[in-house]
Amino acid sequence: MISELFTMTVLIGILSSGVRLATPYLYASIGETFGQRSGVLNLGVEGQMLLGAFTAFYVAMNTGSLWLGVLAAMIVGAVMGLAMAFVTVNLHAQQGISGIGFYLFGLGMSDLLFQKMMGTVRTVQGFPKIGIPFLSDIPGIGDIFFNHNILVYGAYLLVLVAWFVLNKTNLGLKIRAVGENPDAADSLGVSVARVRYFTIILGGTLSGVAGASLSIALLNVFQQNMTSGLGFIAVALVYFGAWRPFGVLIGALLFSMVNSLQLWIQVLGVPIPSEIAVMMPYVLTILVLVATVSKVRAPSALTKPFEREE
Repeated sequence: MISELFTMTVLIGILSSGVRLATPYLYASIGETFGQRSGVLNLGVEGQMLLGAFTAFYVAMNTGSLWLGVLAAMIVGAVMGLAMAFVTVNLHAQQGISGIGFYLFGLGMSDLLFQKMMGTVRTVQGFPKIGIPFLSDIPGIGDIFFNHNILVYGAYLLVLVAWFVLNKTNLGLKIRAVGENPDAADSLGVSVARVRYFTIILGGTLSGVAGASLSIALLNVFQQNMTSGLGFIAVALVYFGAWRPFGVLIGALLFSMVNSLQLWIQVLGVPIPSEIAVMMPYVLTILVLVATVSKVRAPSALTKPFEREE
């Protein structure tokens, strides 16, 4: 019944799940934030996540090492980021179309590898929960914030690191300059190509980690197309957050809480059609984009190829 959603136990469960489910959103959208702040839109995030998820799961399943799985996912994501960087920076391809191409490649390749190398859905023992001493013992608050696995904590730490890098370092200044006015940055000796290569590869690496967080930290399973549009929501979160890490954090928590709510609605058997419950995060994506996209200013050079004048 609907009244069950408002019991303290269920509310804590929804909030705790929401904090945990924000993990892949954060890794993917923070990586995409770096890329877009340098002027590159990557719509291939979903494909990078899928390949990262499969690679992490397969390596962890066969080696018994979860960290080797994460490392493998990072390498696969970085390689896809490198390919994306070459296509967009060197070949000056249209970023939206090339990104969709990389998404389809990741979707198809992860499906093919799953069928040929696994054939059936399997499970692994994922990262265990690590309760933070004293804090995890606080009633309610401890369960919501301080009793998660290492990749969950890493995602929230990443937000702080990203904010510091983008706003307080020379590297962050270069990234922002390249995304706003690449000609001026180039005239001051900043290598636009090098900065964009760095941010796109970094974004791919973090998308790989996002995929790994799904398959060996949250769900502990790999199945075909398991991201189900999560990568595209991650791109939307960058717009929602106005290209700021803390804005992205708020958006990620909003979407993950809605996702957590719809899962609990199904678990409790609340008389709402399951199809409507599953649609909730995606409907929210559309509403948020409609409400925010016209009110925020994107980096001036976003999606615009840069050709150095000799």
